[in-house]
Amino acid sequence: MAREYPRSRRIEEQIQRTLSEAIRSQLRDPRVAGIVLTEVRVTRDLSVARISYGVLGPDSGDTPEVRAGVQAGLQSAAGFLRSQLARTLATRTVPELRFSYDEAGARGRALEQLIDTAVDEDATRQKDEPSGPADPAS
Repeated sequence: MAREYPRSRRIEEQIQRTLSEAIRSQLRDPRVAGIVLTEVRVTRDLSVARISYGVLGPDSGDTPEVRAGVQAGLQSAAGFLRSQLARTLATRTVPELRFSYDEAGARGRALEQLIDTAVDEDATRQKDEPSGPADPAS
């Protein structure tokens, strides 16, 4: 009988909760302030955890300099974060942490900006056009 809620999923969620709390409350590195963990995936043998993150705030994660700073901050804090995981995980080993930037937030902001631009252009076109249908008999 297959489980509906596999162990790896529970571990991924626990890792995400623990790391989010540790980053928010215990890390003092300003490079990692304002990030959100969007997804955690562990390998089958639980040896590696791939963690996707995004940067909160409008346009704050869109520059390569900010991304590089956040990545460097997370890599330097990986040992500390892993020790925090060791305290809460009920596994024999603690997975290696690999961080990667999640492009979904930046793509979403870009699409939202495109939609806003299209709506504004449509509104200005509506103002410039005559309000009634053109009368061909005139």
